Amino acid sequence: MNTLAFMASELPPEQIHVNDLDASTPVPEGTHLLDVREPEEWTAGHAPGAIHIPLGELAARIRELPDGPLYVTCRGGGRSGRATEWLRQFGYEATNLDGGMLSWSERSLPMIRDDGGAPSVL
Repeated sequence: MNTLAFMASELPPEQIHVNDLDASTPVPEGTHLLDVREPEEWTAGHAPGAIHIPLGELAARIRELPDGPLYVTCRGGGRSGRATEWLRQFGYEATNLDGGMLSWSERSLPMIRDDGGAPSVL
């Protein structure tokens, strides 16, 4: 068996659309959700349990990432796509959440605000 083909097949898919997530557990057990949006976007609303590292800070804060698979999200999927590509180059099991928090919100998946207000997506 070709080792490279085997290793590539073991990685999670590079991208999944938010509409394809299981609504009862959108982030599978053992997977972490990384939100790469800007602070004001995060403050407006985010998924419970998500890790917030803005895209521009990701390289400097990469050591803060937990072990295991990552779902990466932003507003619509563009920034998270770039982050996913970059993370995969360094061996992270990263999957872009296409549709981002806009689709997450449209599906009424769980969202919170740290101040207890009504969450929204900027």
